[in-house]
Amino acid sequence: MIPISVCIIGKDEEKNIEKCLEPLTHYPFEIIYVDTGSTDRTKELAAKYTDHIYDFEWIGDFSAARNFSLSKASHNYVLVLDCDEYLIELDLDSLNAAIEAHPRGSVGQLLRKSYSDTKYAKDYALERIDRLFHKRNFHYIYLIHEQVADIRTDSTEYERYDIPLTVDHVGYIGTDDEKRIKAERNNALLFKEIERNPTEPYFYFQVAQSYNLIEDYENAYLYYKKAFELPLNLDNLWVHLMANNFINAMVQTGRAAEALALYTPVYNDYAGSQRFLCSMGALYLNQEPPQPLKAMMEFVKALQCSPDSEAEDYSGMALFSMGFANELLGNLPAAAFFYEKSAAKGYPLALEKLASQEE
Repeated sequence: MIPISVCIIGKDEEKNIEKCLEPLTHYPFEIIYVDTGSTDRTKELAAKYTDHIYDFEWIGDFSAARNFSLSKASHNYVLVLDCDEYLIELDLDSLNAAIEAHPRGSVGQLLRKSYSDTKYAKDYALERIDRLFHKRNFHYIYLIHEQVADIRTDSTEYERYDIPLTVDHVGYIGTDDEKRIKAERNNALLFKEIERNPTEPYFYFQVAQSYNLIEDYENAYLYYKKAFELPLNLDNLWVHLMANNFINAMVQTGRAAEALALYTPVYNDYAGSQRFLCSMGALYLNQEPPQPLKAMMEFVKALQCSPDSEAEDYSGMALFSMGFANELLGNLPAAAFFYEKSAAKGYPLALEKLASQEE
């Protein structure tokens, strides 16, 4: 078995730290915990699961804390986790085989199930994120929303591969005040990154994401727009996520016509995405007046399109929206048919729609 150190940083995480660390003790990992200034029982609880606990003075730089944790790892291969991520599935033999099958200059991506409070989609989203690598080849860059980068060039362009490891992530669940505080904290660091890199669209995108978190769609729109106006690399997955979220922000702020005008010329750049096609369909439904026939054409394309990833299937959303479009057209039997199809896929709004009809 290739030796692996699990590196974790945290502060005031007493509600999460045991759920994070306990599952790791069932595997032959070295566990490194770096505390950045806790005033609760986080370190005391962490000590139940590892002797490798270190203090790091917080300097407003997540990458600095991450890189300090890497320096404390005894093993060259490191797996990086957050305190609010809990290991739920791991095939150790397959993990070892995946590492051996790829060069040291590549990065392993775990599968993360991120839970949220929204009722407009699944209560979670699945994503692949860079988390396992050889520490002599990689380190972290950026003050916040830190990214794995080549240690020699700081490039984030490298070979990636999937690892058989899945975690639950609960970072996006909380009260409105907790979400607001998190958004304000994140944006304070992101604004510093924008000052240092004013032409890098990634940071404007992340600011917009923070505003999205607290449903401040006006500010989200402004920062998505700034990012969109800069040169974008369509090979970056976050660019495609931004296309979807930017459309949503424009719809939420009454700018559906602007969104349609903005995305029609670049439609083919994003049209391979099931999620984007659903967003375009929603745009047609939000025009004045609504255009349900054009909307349904987009939803049909979405149903014919492969999911954006192994875990993201927007067919339930597309079917529900086709039901709504048929309602607008006055075809109630067809609407009911699509609502039932959507509910069969577990889409929350379809389930609510059918439940309300039964009352």
